[in-house]
Amino acid sequence: MSDITLLDGGMGQELIHRAGDRPTPLWSTQVMLEHPGLVSEVHRDFTQAGATIATTNTYAIHRDRLVDTDVADRFADLLTMAIAEARTSGAARIAGAIGPIAASYRPDLHPDADTGAPIYAEIAQMIAPACDMLLCETVVSVTHAESVLRGAAAGDKPVWLAVSVDDRDGTKLRSGEPLSAILPYAQAGAAAVLVNCSAPEAILPALEILAQADIPYGAYANGFEQITEGFLEAKPTVDALTVRNDFTPDAYADHAMAWVDQGATIIGGCCEVSPAHIAEIARRLKAAGHTIV
Repeated sequence: MSDITLLDGGMGQELIHRAGDRPTPLWSTQVMLEHPGLVSEVHRDFTQAGATIATTNTYAIHRDRLVDTDVADRFADLLTMAIAEARTSGAARIAGAIGPIAASYRPDLHPDADTGAPIYAEIAQMIAPACDMLLCETVVSVTHAESVLRGAAAGDKPVWLAVSVDDRDGTKLRSGEPLSAILPYAQAGAAAVLVNCSAPEAILPALEILAQADIPYGAYANGFEQITEGFLEAKPTVDALTVRNDFTPDAYADHAMAWVDQGATIIGGCCEVSPAHIAEIARRLKAAGHTIV
């Protein structure tokens, strides 16, 4: 039996569901501002479900994403606010989330490594003091991986690299590049390597590759049918994504336990993974004799 780290689930989607508001390009940042305390509530619910790590609601807090909004001058304030919400979770550890520059799933919009690394470094230096590790999420290209790992190193905390793979072929990044191409960067700059925000069915082939990195590995999938063309437009909202009708806690836990059987020691959930999903995974892990750490 193994020691398994259980991450939380999808903060952004959970906030949208609970707030009942129409999503905006600011996504979870908007909800955090308009519904004080709701982020803390979600964090606590994930912890009570069994998650041992609370992931800060900082994924979408980038200077470029705040341009042309009424909070463009509140970059530092928003990061501080999100971290404060996470610290009420009761979780054993806090992971500082760093999402992609420009937009999710858009390797064509990501700057070169020399341009991107300082942008990520600024965020890392601002949030790392209050976090136990930095979680670089939804990394979709080799350039993105190089950029965010170089930048996150400035935070002087362990860095976990989470890559997003093609929903139909888990051996490829969303850029079309082979997933194996990120292994040298992960081995050099990450304390763990994960697959995130991808279809559950794409995870096992990806884990077979990540296992070659000789560092802890794992996964946390999303519950979307597919990443649509509409979502790849500038400043998209989650309205462009369709939730799977088979994404029950039982079904998702089946996938997660298969990842553990394959050797994953870090699992959890991304978009559309609720506290109920995490609770079922926690129940299954304990029943199988694993220790949640």
